[in-house]
Amino acid sequence: MRGKQYHGQPKLTAPWDKDAGYWRKLKTHRNHTKIIAQPGIVMNVLRRKRIVLFIAYFLLLVLTMLNLANYKWTKVPQQCNHQMRSASYQGRSDIRFLYKPHLAKKRQLVYVLTTWRSGSSFFGELFNQNPEVFFLYEPMWHIWQKLYPGDAVSLQGAARDMLSSLYRCDLSVFQLYNSPGGKNFTSLGLFGATLNKVVCSYPLCTAYRKEVVGMVNDKVCKKCPPQSLRLLEEECLKYSTIVIKGVRILDVNVLAPLMEDPSLDVKVVHLVRDPRAVANSRIKSRHGLIRENLQVVRSRDPKLRRIPFVDPNRKANKKDGSDYHSIGAMEVICERTSRTLRTALNPPSWLKGKYMAVRYEDLVENPVKILRNVYRFANLTTNRDIESFALNMTGGSSSSSKPFIVSSRNATQAASAWRTVLSIQQIKQVEDYCHHAMAVLGYDRVRTAGEVKDLRKSLLTVSNL
Repeated sequence: MRGKQYHGQPKLTAPWDKDAGYWRKLKTHRNHTKIIAQPGIVMNVLRRKRIVLFIAYFLLLVLTMLNLANYKWTKVPQQCNHQMRSASYQGRSDIRFLYKPHLAKKRQLVYVLTTWRSGSSFFGELFNQNPEVFFLYEPMWHIWQKLYPGDAVSLQGAARDMLSSLYRCDLSVFQLYNSPGGKNFTSLGLFGATLNKVVCSYPLCTAYRKEVVGMVNDKVCKKCPPQSLRLLEEECLKYSTIVIKGVRILDVNVLAPLMEDPSLDVKVVHLVRDPRAVANSRIKSRHGLIRENLQVVRSRDPKLRRIPFVDPNRKANKKDGSDYHSIGAMEVICERTSRTLRTALNPPSWLKGKYMAVRYEDLVENPVKILRNVYRFANLTTNRDIESFALNMTGGSSSSSKPFIVSSRNATQAASAWRTVLSIQQIKQVEDYCHHAMAVLGYDRVRTAGEVKDLRKSLLTVSNL
């Protein structure tokens, strides 16, 4: 019985066997204690760890220095001509663009500095028709509309900042002047977009081709699909020249920060016209310039003494009120033009070789010659089609048609139309505001009403610029 084993009964364990696991753990602990008790082993381990950490830190330092050296010598200020974006649009925050190779040649940037009713729509069209030019028409219009009734002078900084973005092909700046809760801007939402050859031509639209010279029909362009500003930015990057025409920069000195920027190559073409002709055209189109006239007039110095606008011998009427703002705006316009001319006569370093003045009267008298001179200044090449376009637009048989519409007309006749329309009192008012600018630009003042009506006598002389 004692030698038999009974199956199914639990195996009995001696009390001392229950502590077997404990003694094994204790043995292992004693082995670790033995290692710690030997400081030589510990020091060897720590020394190896220090060496590994030092080598890793050194390698990290070397890689950082190489990375910074590569950034310093290859990173230059971004330009629109730098092909920083592939066919699929990349965000500006993508750090990979910092290390892409850049083109050495800067993009040519041109700003047409002018004022309302100076023939600037036609002059801008000479750039709009060039297949090498990315042209924008009055982009600062959006600022004036959004910040109305801000006066003209106070909006100069915002206009310059917009130009800085646009010359870098950053069109997202338009979103700043979008209506709250409004839809995102599209290519057709930009002011003057339906007459823009880039917006209305391939690849953004199939209605026209940029290389074919000819006016754009706005009714046709309105049927083009609206494209995102991102696609328009990508199109901007393809062009070697960007030209922006605007009437809302009143003084070339406002552009000084842009022209001093080494990352930008900005040139200014200053389109001027006889202030009396400008005033006459402003009166003719006064209903389309109500807001702009008010914004400009608000910038006048209230302390200046002014001669009476209305002839005291004539009874005033309602029309005089709107004419008052049209001609009153000439005070601010001519005062700012005088600032530009004083700077141009004694140009600082940032303006030397980057400023060109063009008289509208010379342009319509000899359009091909002036076109070639302007294109040469802007590093552009003319061709027979563009020259023919300029001749046709200035050699029409009709007189001036609707305001703000570019059409073929007798431009020479339109240039002197003010002499048969303005009263002698209005003429004297404009001359009082603009006498300095007129003297520099070669526009003679008149003495009598008879002298004004005598169209055989030219009131143009040689410009001092």
